Amino acid sequence: GDRETDLAMTELFGGFSTTFYAAYREAYPLDPGYKTRKTLYNLYHILNHLNLFGKNYLHQAEQMMNKLLAEIH
Repeated sequence: GDRETDLAMTELFGGFSTTFYAAYREAYPLDPGYKTRKTLYNLYHILNHLNLFGKNYLHQAEQMMNKLLAEIH
């Protein structure tokens, strides 16, 4: 898959240090617009969690959708 989707998921669920992300971006810079794409990539995982685990993920999904809509308008 696309490296950005994997990187975005690590930022969603944690587990890597800020040093890791700095070194990663230095070695392999991200294309412009990554922050917006990151939200879109991670929305998939949050919607999946909403489906599997219930309404505890609803607010986060709504926030992410609102953020995306605001960024494209």
